[in-house]
Amino acid sequence: MRMNPHRALSAREWLRRCSSNKLARALVEGSDEPHAESIAEFIVEVTARAPIETTHQLRRVIEQALPTGTKDEDTSASVARVFQAIRIAVNEEFNALEAFLAQLPNCLRPGGRVAILSFHSGEDRRVKHHFRAGFRGGVYREISPKIIRPTLMEIGNNSRAASAKMRTAVRA
Repeated sequence: MRMNPHRALSAREWLRRCSSNKLARALVEGSDEPHAESIAEFIVEVTARAPIETTHQLRRVIEQALPTGTKDEDTSASVARVFQAIRIAVNEEFNALEAFLAQLPNCLRPGGRVAILSFHSGEDRRVKHHFRAGFRGGVYREISPKIIRPTLMEIGNNSRAASAKMRTAVRA
């Protein structure tokens, strides 16, 4: 799950060192997982006995942590969300996004425009807050009032576009 296998902790090591509170917070912030607390507690309990070595093991642990009777499609969605949140945490993607957003105004000339695509709520929240704070602080003279979403035709041409959200800003 690491973007650079020579840097930072592996997902295995990160999970081994993680408290249930930290993991639950990562699952909420990184993927809005509705079962974050129960999944986090179960993962920490399992890793206390033995590390989770493979993604297949992690998938089984997540499935066991979900409430009995969870539908298959809901189980698959939770597994995908947990993997996403762990990837974001291991790679410190939100820190990288925050650093980028902090430097962004310095990269734009007055009147320069920027458009940022995000693909989940954790990213979009950070972009929205940065743009709004910059607008209030006079850094941006204009920001998109609402997110811009792909059209049905765009989604038809590229199903991955379905979760995309775009926000724009104009440098003051």
